[in-house]
Amino acid sequence: MLVRDAMSSVVLTIGPTHTLRQAARLMAARRVGAAVVLDPDTCGLGILTERDILNSLGLGQNPDLETAGTHTTTEVVFATPAWTLEDAADAMAHGGFRHLVVMDGDEPAGIVSVRDIIRSWAPARRAAATTMAG
Repeated sequence: MLVRDAMSSVVLTIGPTHTLRQAARLMAARRVGAAVVLDPDTCGLGILTERDILNSLGLGQNPDLETAGTHTTTEVVFATPAWTLEDAADAMAHGGFRHLVVMDGDEPAGIVSVRDIIRSWAPARRAAATTMAG
Protein backbone atom coordinates (compact mmCIF):
# COMPACT_ATOMS: atom_id res chain seq x y z
CA MET A 1 0.00 0.00 0.00
CA LEU A 2 1.23 3.51 -0.81
CA VAL A 3 1.22 6.78 1.10
CA ARG A 4 -1.17 8.26 -1.50
CA ASP A 5 -3.74 5.63 -0.47
CA ALA A 6 -3.61 6.54 3.23
CA MET A 7 -2.74 10.23 3.41
CA SER A 8 -5.17 12.98 4.18
CA SER A 9 -5.33 15.40 1.29
CA VAL A 10 -6.67 18.04 3.69
CA VAL A 11 -3.59 20.17 4.26
CA LEU A 12 -4.01 22.98 6.74
CA THR A 13 -1.45 25.65 5.85
CA ILE A 14 -0.77 28.47 8.26
CA GLY A 15 1.78 31.24 8.53
CA PRO A 16 4.51 31.60 11.13
CA THR A 17 2.75 34.58 12.75
CA HIS A 18 -0.39 32.63 13.65
CA THR A 19 -0.66 32.30 17.41
CA LEU A 20 -0.78 28.84 18.90
CA ARG A 21 -4.40 29.47 19.87
CA GLN A 22 -5.28 30.36 16.27
CA ALA A 23 -3.44 27.29 15.03
CA ALA A 24 -5.21 25.06 17.57
CA ARG A 25 -8.62 26.44 16.57
CA LEU A 26 -7.92 25.83 12.88
CA MET A 27 -6.59 22.34 13.55
CA ALA A 28 -9.62 21.49 15.68
CA ALA A 29 -12.04 22.85 13.06
CA ARG A 30 -10.40 20.73 10.35
CA ARG A 31 -10.00 17.75 12.70
CA VAL A 32 -6.28 17.44 11.92
CA GLY A 33 -3.32 16.93 14.23
CA ALA A 34 -0.80 18.97 12.28
CA ALA A 35 -0.49 22.08 10.15
CA VAL A 36 2.04 22.92 7.48
CA VAL A 37 3.71 26.22 8.33
CA LEU A 38 4.69 28.15 5.25
CA ASP A 39 7.03 31.10 5.75
CA PRO A 40 6.86 33.29 2.63
CA ASP A 41 9.88 35.32 3.79
CA THR A 42 12.20 32.31 3.83
CA CYS A 43 10.35 30.04 1.38
CA GLY A 44 10.60 27.54 4.20
CA LEU A 45 8.18 24.78 5.00
CA GLY A 46 7.73 23.30 8.45
CA ILE A 47 5.19 21.47 10.55
CA LEU A 48 3.35 22.38 13.73
CA THR A 49 1.74 19.49 15.55
CA GLU A 50 -0.64 19.09 18.44
CA ARG A 51 2.36 17.89 20.46
CA ASP A 52 4.15 21.22 19.82
CA ILE A 53 1.14 23.13 21.15
CA LEU A 54 0.83 20.79 24.14
CA ASN A 55 4.53 21.21 24.99
CA SER A 56 4.17 24.99 24.91
CA LEU A 57 1.14 24.89 27.20
CA GLY A 58 2.95 22.50 29.52
CA LEU A 59 5.73 25.06 29.86
CA GLY A 60 3.15 27.65 30.93
CA GLN A 61 3.51 29.71 27.76
CA ASN A 62 0.63 31.91 26.65
CA PRO A 63 -1.01 30.50 23.48
CA ASP A 64 -2.21 34.00 22.57
CA LEU A 65 1.38 35.29 22.49
CA GLU A 66 3.36 32.30 21.26
CA THR A 67 3.55 31.99 17.48
CA ALA A 68 3.55 28.98 15.23
CA GLY A 69 6.92 30.02 13.81
CA THR A 70 8.54 29.74 17.23
CA HIS A 71 7.29 26.17 17.69
CA THR A 72 7.53 24.89 14.12
CA THR A 73 9.73 21.93 13.31
CA THR A 74 11.73 23.01 10.28
CA GLU A 75 13.90 19.93 9.91
CA VAL A 76 11.06 17.99 8.35
CA VAL A 77 11.19 14.57 6.75
CA PHE A 78 9.04 14.68 3.65
CA ALA A 79 7.34 11.70 2.04
CA THR A 80 6.16 11.35 -1.53
CA PRO A 81 2.84 9.85 -2.58
CA ALA A 82 4.73 6.88 -4.03
CA TRP A 83 6.37 5.86 -0.73
CA THR A 84 5.09 2.62 0.73
CA LEU A 85 3.35 2.77 4.08
CA GLU A 86 6.22 0.67 5.41
CA ASP A 87 8.66 3.41 4.32
CA ALA A 88 6.52 6.04 6.05
CA ALA A 89 6.20 3.99 9.23
CA ASP A 90 9.96 3.37 9.28
CA ALA A 91 10.67 7.11 8.87
CA MET A 92 8.27 7.94 11.70
CA ALA A 93 9.70 5.29 14.02
CA HIS A 94 13.28 6.33 13.24
CA GLY A 95 12.57 10.05 13.68
CA GLY A 96 10.22 9.75 16.64
CA PHE A 97 7.34 11.68 15.07
CA ARG A 98 3.75 10.89 14.11
CA HIS A 99 3.16 13.00 10.98
CA LEU A 100 4.84 13.24 7.59
CA VAL A 101 4.22 16.03 5.13
CA VAL A 102 3.64 14.48 1.70
CA MET A 103 5.16 16.51 -1.12
CA ASP A 104 4.23 16.25 -4.77
CA GLY A 105 7.02 18.20 -6.43
CA ASP A 106 7.31 21.53 -4.61
CA GLU A 107 3.77 21.49 -3.21
CA PRO A 108 2.38 19.83 -0.09
CA ALA A 109 -0.08 17.19 -1.31
CA GLY A 110 -1.15 15.84 2.04
CA ILE A 111 -0.16 14.63 5.46
CA VAL A 112 0.09 11.03 6.55
CA SER A 113 -0.12 10.17 10.22
CA VAL A 114 0.40 7.05 12.26
CA ARG A 115 -3.39 6.89 12.59
CA ASP A 116 -3.77 6.97 8.78
CA ILE A 117 -1.35 4.07 8.44
CA ILE A 118 -3.13 2.02 11.10
CA ARG A 119 -6.50 2.67 9.44
CA SER A 120 -5.10 1.44 6.14
CA TRP A 121 -3.33 -1.60 7.51
CA ALA A 122 -6.16 -2.87 9.74
CA PRO A 123 -8.63 -3.78 6.93
CA ALA A 124 -5.84 -5.31 4.84
CA ARG A 125 -4.74 -7.47 7.75
CA ARG A 126 -8.33 -8.56 8.46
CA ALA A 127 -8.79 -9.50 4.80
CA ALA A 128 -5.54 -11.45 4.80
CA ALA A 129 -6.54 -13.30 7.97
CA THR A 130 -9.94 -14.16 6.47
CA THR A 131 -8.30 -15.44 3.31
CA MET A 132 -5.85 -17.58 5.27
CA ALA A 133 -8.64 -18.99 7.46
CA GLY A 134 -10.81 -19.87 4.47
